[in-house]
Amino acid sequence: MAHSWMKLGAAATAAVLSLSMLGACGSSTNSNATTITLFNSKVEIEDQMEEMAKQYSKEKGVNLKVYYSNDTVAAHLATKYASKQPYTISMVDDKDIYSLAKEHAVDLSDEDWVKDTDYALSVDGKVYGFPTTVEARGLIYNADAIKKYTGKDFDPSTVKTTDDLKAIIKELKAGGMESPVGVLKEDWSLAGHYLPQVYEEQTDVDAFVDTLLKGTADLQNNEKWNSLMDTFDVLKDNNYAKSSAVSAEREVTEQKLAEGEIAFMFGGNWDWSVLNQYDYSENMGMMPVPQNMDDGANEKLVGGGSKFMFIDSSDQTTDAQREAAKDFLNWLANDEEGQKFIVDDCSLVSPFKTNTLEVKDPLSKSVKQYADDGNLIPNYSHLPDDHYSVLGAEMQKYLADQEDRDALATNIQTYWKTATLSGATA
Repeated sequence: MAHSWMKLGAAATAAVLSLSMLGACGSSTNSNATTITLFNSKVEIEDQMEEMAKQYSKEKGVNLKVYYSNDTVAAHLATKYASKQPYTISMVDDKDIYSLAKEHAVDLSDEDWVKDTDYALSVDGKVYGFPTTVEARGLIYNADAIKKYTGKDFDPSTVKTTDDLKAIIKELKAGGMESPVGVLKEDWSLAGHYLPQVYEEQTDVDAFVDTLLKGTADLQNNEKWNSLMDTFDVLKDNNYAKSSAVSAEREVTEQKLAEGEIAFMFGGNWDWSVLNQYDYSENMGMMPVPQNMDDGANEKLVGGGSKFMFIDSSDQTTDAQREAAKDFLNWLANDEEGQKFIVDDCSLVSPFKTNTLEVKDPLSKSVKQYADDGNLIPNYSHLPDDHYSVLGAEMQKYLADQEDRDALATNIQTYWKTATLSGATA
């Protein structure tokens, strides 16, 4: 998902703010009001969060202050706990809820919004995590570019298998598109997003991860590994930056996709915050990763609730602050202005059923459709903390043709033998 390690420049993430938000200016601090602090780990919406906090403070008589850090979530919060200065509300990734909730979070099971979402995060039967959005990953396509080079309207449902993908790439090339694919070389994309699908699409994910941890997994002969890597091979072999794959700049790749120079890129709906900075095509969307398997995974995106907020349970936070924090979460979920903030200002997919506002961007429209239809494969929430960095480097070697698939599989299995799951409850 759009993880806290994704560092985008402020200029590349600014979104159009609603007029109501822009009305908040000047100091809104009320010396008599309760002050609550909010840690935001989603860089794409930092500007929007700060504007919202000004307006919210002004209208609600609560001093809401938003903070952001480039550090990893776990490390940043650890320093706050150590100095006994916890945030009232912290926005974290799912694995952090599993790691931190029992010691640091308030039980939110009785809150009204819990019944309004399929994505609240629970540990041992208690709800601790408030979902901020729904995010998913798959293949992003530019339908206008595909039509331009093939002469035909693009129907993503016709590209279900790796063979289908090869066929349409062949058509695009015949029509004059030299290299129809872009591959993001970043470790979070390769090993935080693509590789985990090998685990997430197994019949029994936890049992499969157990075999990796015990060193008994046989990736080389695993059907899902081979089907996903067959597709990855098609992507990397048709990558516009094939000759210098690990030096390709993300912004360049996204611009080529937005403007129709390439047709496909693996990613997620968070990529819209970069794509929308360019002269983008009107008709874009997301589709499942094609695979030559018939288990149904090639008809689903991988995703779910993302960026979970929890409320601090320590003595450093007062009951009044906790109540104000609960009010804020209810505002995001149920209040018309809070709902508009999520969908209109932040361009996010709301995880709450009563939020029926229409999602604006085309990638999020795709995600919402798959989510509404029940076609999301759940994220695996316990990836080791160093998974994307260590295995990202291995995936980069493979992307650059510096090691073959068997070597990559062996190195992944070697890594897992000494890996530690993050925040596992089992």
